[in-house]
Amino acid sequence: MGNRSATINRETNETQIEVSIDLDGTGKASLELGVPFLEHMLDQVARHGMFDLNIKAKGDLKIDAHHTVEDVGITLGQAFTKALADKKGIRRYGHAYVPLDEALSRVVVDCSGRPGLEYFVEYPRARVGDFDLDLLFEFFQGFVNHGMVTLHIDNLKGRNAHHIAETIFKAFGRALRMAVEPDPRMEGILPSTKGAL
Repeated sequence: MGNRSATINRETNETQIEVSIDLDGTGKASLELGVPFLEHMLDQVARHGMFDLNIKAKGDLKIDAHHTVEDVGITLGQAFTKALADKKGIRRYGHAYVPLDEALSRVVVDCSGRPGLEYFVEYPRARVGDFDLDLLFEFFQGFVNHGMVTLHIDNLKGRNAHHIAETIFKAFGRALRMAVEPDPRMEGILPSTKGAL
Protein backbone atom coordinates (compact mmCIF):
# COMPACT_ATOMS: atom_id res chain seq x y z
CA MET A 1 0.00 0.00 0.00
CA GLY A 2 3.02 2.26 -0.15
CA ASN A 3 4.43 4.47 2.54
CA ARG A 4 1.59 5.35 4.90
CA SER A 5 3.30 7.99 7.00
CA ALA A 6 3.03 11.74 7.34
CA THR A 7 4.37 14.71 9.27
CA ILE A 8 2.35 17.83 10.01
CA ASN A 9 3.48 21.06 11.64
CA ARG A 10 0.87 23.40 13.10
CA GLU A 11 1.63 26.78 14.60
CA THR A 12 -0.81 29.21 16.17
CA ASN A 13 -0.47 32.03 18.68
CA GLU A 14 -1.26 29.44 21.35
CA THR A 15 0.64 26.30 20.31
CA GLN A 16 3.44 24.92 18.16
CA ILE A 17 2.92 21.24 17.35
CA GLU A 18 4.69 18.69 15.20
CA VAL A 19 3.14 15.26 14.63
CA SER A 20 4.61 12.34 12.69
CA ILE A 21 2.68 9.11 12.26
CA ASP A 22 3.43 5.82 10.52
CA LEU A 23 0.29 3.70 10.20
CA ASP A 24 2.39 0.59 9.54
CA GLY A 25 4.72 1.02 12.48
CA THR A 26 5.65 -1.10 15.47
CA GLY A 27 3.91 0.76 18.29
CA LYS A 28 6.72 3.11 19.26
CA ALA A 29 5.96 6.55 20.62
CA SER A 30 8.04 9.63 21.37
CA LEU A 31 5.87 12.20 23.11
CA GLU A 32 6.91 15.61 24.43
CA LEU A 33 3.74 17.55 25.19
CA GLY A 34 4.19 18.96 28.66
CA VAL A 35 0.91 17.18 29.56
CA PRO A 36 1.94 13.86 31.16
CA PHE A 37 -1.55 12.32 31.32
CA LEU A 38 -2.18 12.91 27.61
CA GLU A 39 1.29 11.51 26.85
CA HIS A 40 0.30 8.36 28.77
CA MET A 41 -2.96 8.09 26.79
CA LEU A 42 -1.31 8.63 23.40
CA ASP A 43 1.30 6.02 24.23
CA GLN A 44 -1.62 3.58 24.53
CA VAL A 45 -2.85 4.61 21.06
CA ALA A 46 0.58 3.94 19.54
CA ARG A 47 1.04 0.59 21.30
CA HIS A 48 -2.44 -0.75 20.64
CA GLY A 49 -2.74 0.76 17.16
CA MET A 50 0.75 -0.42 16.17
CA PHE A 51 1.42 3.11 14.94
CA ASP A 52 4.74 4.88 15.27
CA LEU A 53 3.89 8.23 16.77
CA ASN A 54 6.15 11.23 17.37
CA ILE A 55 4.60 14.34 18.83
CA LYS A 56 6.26 17.50 20.09
CA ALA A 57 4.08 20.28 21.45
CA LYS A 58 4.67 23.63 23.08
CA GLY A 59 1.56 25.36 24.31
CA ASP A 60 0.28 28.02 26.68
CA LEU A 61 0.25 25.62 29.62
CA LYS A 62 0.62 28.54 32.02
CA ILE A 63 -3.06 29.23 31.25
CA ASP A 64 -4.19 25.59 31.12
CA ALA A 65 -3.86 22.52 28.92
CA HIS A 66 -6.93 23.19 26.77
CA HIS A 67 -5.26 24.62 23.67
CA THR A 68 -2.45 22.06 23.73
CA VAL A 69 -4.79 19.06 24.08
CA GLU A 70 -7.22 20.27 21.41
CA ASP A 71 -4.47 21.25 18.97
CA VAL A 72 -2.68 17.92 19.40
CA GLY A 73 -5.98 16.26 18.43
CA ILE A 74 -6.30 18.54 15.39
CA THR A 75 -2.73 17.97 14.23
CA LEU A 76 -2.90 14.21 14.79
CA GLY A 77 -6.10 14.15 12.72
CA GLN A 78 -4.38 16.05 9.90
CA ALA A 79 -1.42 13.66 9.95
CA PHE A 80 -3.76 10.64 10.01
CA THR A 81 -5.65 11.91 6.95
CA LYS A 82 -2.45 12.60 5.04
CA ALA A 83 -0.94 9.20 5.92
CA LEU A 84 -4.11 7.34 4.93
CA ALA A 85 -4.01 8.96 1.48
CA ASP A 86 -6.62 7.60 -0.96
CA LYS A 87 -7.98 4.88 1.41
CA LYS A 88 -7.98 2.22 -1.30
CA GLY A 89 -7.78 -1.33 0.00
CA ILE A 90 -8.42 -0.56 3.68
CA ARG A 91 -11.06 -2.18 5.86
CA ARG A 92 -12.56 1.29 6.53
CA TYR A 93 -14.46 0.24 9.66
CA GLY A 94 -12.91 -0.71 12.97
CA HIS A 95 -14.15 -1.47 16.46
CA ALA A 96 -12.77 -2.55 19.81
CA TYR A 97 -13.94 -3.35 23.30
CA VAL A 98 -11.24 -2.90 25.93
CA PRO A 99 -11.50 -3.67 29.65
CA LEU A 100 -9.22 -2.52 32.44
CA ASP A 101 -10.22 -4.02 35.76
CA GLU A 102 -13.77 -2.73 36.40
CA ALA A 103 -13.84 -0.37 33.40
CA LEU A 104 -15.03 -1.30 29.90
CA SER A 105 -15.23 0.92 26.82
CA ARG A 106 -16.22 0.46 23.20
CA VAL A 107 -14.88 2.51 20.29
CA VAL A 108 -16.18 2.22 16.71
CA VAL A 109 -14.65 4.15 13.81
CA ASP A 110 -15.50 4.67 10.15
CA CYS A 111 -12.89 6.28 7.88
CA SER A 112 -15.85 7.84 6.14
CA GLY A 113 -14.54 11.22 5.04
CA ARG A 114 -17.31 12.70 7.20
CA PRO A 115 -16.39 14.07 10.63
CA GLY A 116 -18.74 12.96 13.39
CA LEU A 117 -18.25 12.33 17.09
CA GLU A 118 -20.62 10.54 19.45
CA TYR A 119 -19.01 10.61 22.90
CA PHE A 120 -20.85 9.06 25.83
CA VAL A 121 -18.52 9.06 28.81
CA GLU A 122 -19.19 10.06 32.40
CA TYR A 123 -16.22 10.27 34.70
CA PRO A 124 -16.71 9.81 38.46
CA ARG A 125 -14.41 12.78 39.08
CA ALA A 126 -13.37 15.82 37.10
CA ARG A 127 -9.60 15.31 37.15
CA VAL A 128 -6.86 12.74 37.14
CA GLY A 129 -4.07 14.46 39.02
CA ASP A 130 -4.15 17.99 37.60
CA PHE A 131 -5.51 16.89 34.20
CA ASP A 132 -9.04 18.10 33.41
CA LEU A 133 -10.90 15.11 31.92
CA ASP A 134 -13.26 17.41 30.00
CA LEU A 135 -10.33 18.04 27.66
CA LEU A 136 -10.48 14.48 26.31
CA PHE A 137 -13.69 15.38 24.47
CA GLU A 138 -11.84 18.35 22.93
CA PHE A 139 -9.01 16.06 21.84
CA PHE A 140 -11.36 13.64 20.09
CA GLN A 141 -13.41 16.47 18.53
CA GLY A 142 -10.22 17.95 17.09
CA PHE A 143 -9.11 14.56 15.79
CA VAL A 144 -12.48 13.79 14.19
CA ASN A 145 -12.79 17.18 12.49
CA HIS A 146 -9.40 16.86 10.81
CA GLY A 147 -9.07 13.07 10.59
CA MET A 148 -12.36 13.03 8.68
CA VAL A 149 -13.70 10.01 10.54
CA THR A 150 -16.95 9.08 12.23
CA LEU A 151 -16.13 8.05 15.80
CA HIS A 152 -18.38 6.52 18.45
CA ILE A 153 -16.97 6.32 21.96
CA ASP A 154 -18.98 4.67 24.72
CA ASN A 155 -17.85 3.93 28.24
CA LEU A 156 -19.96 0.97 29.30
CA LYS A 157 -18.71 0.45 32.87
CA GLY A 158 -16.26 1.96 35.27
CA ARG A 159 -15.66 3.47 38.69
CA ASN A 160 -12.06 4.68 38.33
CA ALA A 161 -11.62 7.74 36.09
CA HIS A 162 -8.07 6.80 35.07
CA HIS A 163 -9.21 3.29 34.11
CA ILE A 164 -12.11 4.68 32.09
CA ALA A 165 -9.88 7.05 30.12
CA GLU A 166 -7.30 4.35 29.51
CA THR A 167 -9.86 1.88 28.15
CA ILE A 168 -11.07 4.58 25.74
CA PHE A 169 -7.62 5.32 24.36
CA LYS A 170 -6.62 1.66 24.08
CA ALA A 171 -9.88 0.90 22.26
CA PHE A 172 -9.37 3.97 20.05
CA GLY A 173 -5.94 2.69 19.00
CA ARG A 174 -7.24 -0.81 18.30
CA ALA A 175 -10.29 0.41 16.36
CA LEU A 176 -8.11 2.66 14.20
CA ARG A 177 -5.70 -0.19 13.62
CA MET A 178 -8.51 -2.41 12.34
CA ALA A 179 -9.98 0.34 10.15
CA VAL A 180 -6.72 1.17 8.35
CA GLU A 181 -5.55 -2.43 7.91
CA PRO A 182 -5.21 -3.59 4.32
CA ASP A 183 -8.04 -5.92 3.33
CA PRO A 184 -6.56 -8.50 0.94
CA ARG A 185 -9.94 -8.91 -0.77
CA MET A 186 -10.21 -5.16 -1.40
CA GLU A 187 -6.76 -4.54 -2.91
CA GLY A 188 -6.87 -1.36 -4.98
CA ILE A 189 -10.57 -0.90 -4.32
CA LEU A 190 -12.12 2.05 -2.49
CA PRO A 191 -14.40 0.66 0.25
CA SER A 192 -17.43 2.74 -0.71
CA THR A 193 -20.41 2.21 -2.99
CA LYS A 194 -20.35 5.96 -3.71
CA GLY A 195 -16.87 5.78 -5.19
CA ALA A 196 -15.59 8.44 -2.80
CA LEU A 197 -14.58 8.69 0.85
